[in-house]
Amino acid sequence: MKTVLLVDDSTTMLMSMKAGLEISGFQVEVAGDGEQAMQKLDTGLKPDLIITDIHMPRMDGIEFIRQARRKLRFTPILALTTDGQRTRRDQARELGATGWLLKPVGGADMIRVIQQVSVQLA
Repeated sequence: MKTVLLVDDSTTMLMSMKAGLEISGFQVEVAGDGEQAMQKLDTGLKPDLIITDIHMPRMDGIEFIRQARRKLRFTPILALTTDGQRTRRDQARELGATGWLLKPVGGADMIRVIQQVSVQLA
């Protein structure tokens, strides 16, 4: 079973996306912000995929991507955001994001993007 690290400060979003991923056969670890996610990575979590919100308190998704890339060089990272601003997407991509999802994201759309990013995960 493949593991997804889901990072978002919205409890509703975490629950919704987690349910969709679990129905699709993934094991899901959750974190409420970039700091919690980094703690999970620092204690040995090695997810097959990371989906992270961009706008979060304490450590936002951009900084999380920057730090996560130091530990997980080849793990696909999808940036999750409510805005379609090209500059934020470009910044996330420059730091190592593999792709992005725009909120709200439905289960089928999320799985389709995951399949595009990493065939071996689907």
